[in-house]
Amino acid sequence: MARTFRVVMSLAVIGAVAYGAYATRDLWLGSAERLLGYQNASAPATQAQGERRAGQGQGGGGGRRRSLLQFSGPVPVLVAEAKTADVPVYIDGVGSVKALNTVTVRAQVNGKIVEIDFDEGQDIKKGDVIARIDDGVYKAQRDQAVAKKAQDEALLAGAQRDLNRYQLMVKTASGTQQQVDTQLSLVAQYTAQIQVDVAAIESAQATLDYTTIKAPIDGRTGIRNVDIGNLVSSSDTTGIVTLSQIQPISVLFSIPQQQLARVNAASLAGTLAVQAMGNDGQTVVDNGSLAVVDNQVDPTTGTIRLKANFPNDKLALWPGAFVNARLLVETLKGATTIPSAAVQRGPNGTFVYIVNQDETVAMKTVKVRQQDDTLAVITDGVAPGDKVVTTGFARLQDKSKVQISASPDQATPNAPAANDQGQPVAENDPQSGQTDNANGGERPHRRHNGQGGNGGHRGQHAAGAGQGADASGGTAPATSPATPTQQQ
Repeated sequence: MARTFRVVMSLAVIGAVAYGAYATRDLWLGSAERLLGYQNASAPATQAQGERRAGQGQGGGGGRRRSLLQFSGPVPVLVAEAKTADVPVYIDGVGSVKALNTVTVRAQVNGKIVEIDFDEGQDIKKGDVIARIDDGVYKAQRDQAVAKKAQDEALLAGAQRDLNRYQLMVKTASGTQQQVDTQLSLVAQYTAQIQVDVAAIESAQATLDYTTIKAPIDGRTGIRNVDIGNLVSSSDTTGIVTLSQIQPISVLFSIPQQQLARVNAASLAGTLAVQAMGNDGQTVVDNGSLAVVDNQVDPTTGTIRLKANFPNDKLALWPGAFVNARLLVETLKGATTIPSAAVQRGPNGTFVYIVNQDETVAMKTVKVRQQDDTLAVITDGVAPGDKVVTTGFARLQDKSKVQISASPDQATPNAPAANDQGQPVAENDPQSGQTDNANGGERPHRRHNGQGGNGGHRGQHAAGAGQGADASGGTAPATSPATPTQQQ
């Protein structure tokens, strides 16, 4: 029994404390708001308390109505005019930069490096000397082949003279035909031997020439792999240096296989232009042309590779780097365009808000042909010259009255506070209190997103949170536009 009594008393005390807190909420809520900076410095605490008490008899509904009154009046928006323009149609792809030609310069003979005739990172021409190998042994082999040829030429000359004598002896019947035939075979043997000697000389000369390593193409040298004094051989895989041709340069990128037919059709009309894009996705690094479309689709990814060549005059593209490429396949002539920010999406599809002559807006369903980060091409629903809303969708609806701002700064005003008659007034209105000297006679610019203000701002929590309202007009609307794509 005693335990039950203690429980009942505890519940009674808790209820009393809760009721007391609820009854005196105006006092401690006002103090908390002033402490956290939510309370309007120009509004006296008594005025805020009086406004709260006025709404107590209506179960807190007065605060919500006051919040709605704060947002009454024209909605500040930014607008843009629909225009007619020629719009290029691109197909985006991701790829990598590849040197137009790459050669790993290796030694073709064994020997010691005695000379290196290039600087790392130097641009060299075809035929320029890169390095030299000790050629003493190869010169000796060449000289030996030359001497062997001279020896065989002397033997051939002697055999030729003997042949002439034997032929004269046969005519005078002092010799036999057998001697002539044998001598003819010997002359032919020496002649063939001289041909072997000539080939040996050419081989020795070629081997000797290999000791002077020359650039096979125009390009830029990389970091060398050997130094003077190192022994190199034809079996080395690393080579002496890698030579890459980067002017011009190539970009290999992939596109979806669904775009292949469109690319092939556009290629029939001429060479297609390709743009290499920077890291920001907006800057054009270099302009080139499509060189080749691969002859098969990759079945694992469903993409096809394309190769484009770029002049790379500014050396903005570098082998091995990843790059975004844009392939121009078509140009839409006289298309109606609006900013992409104006296109909204709802349950019934895409739509825009068009500003009428009486400064009201009309929700209009549109058909979007293509859209990117900045521009949308409209095929139906918008005519050139129409003004569409681009910013300020949070409190916007069909037939809403709007106030067109001249600049983005004007499109983000503070939510006006309500005066005693429930009419919206500006925060820096002299009638609402004293000005803030620290800000040159102007009050701090505050956004009313349900985080404070005067007493009526607590009701704005419920209305603002449910609608995603932001008086700045800079947040995404409830039906935000879909992620822009380059090609739809």
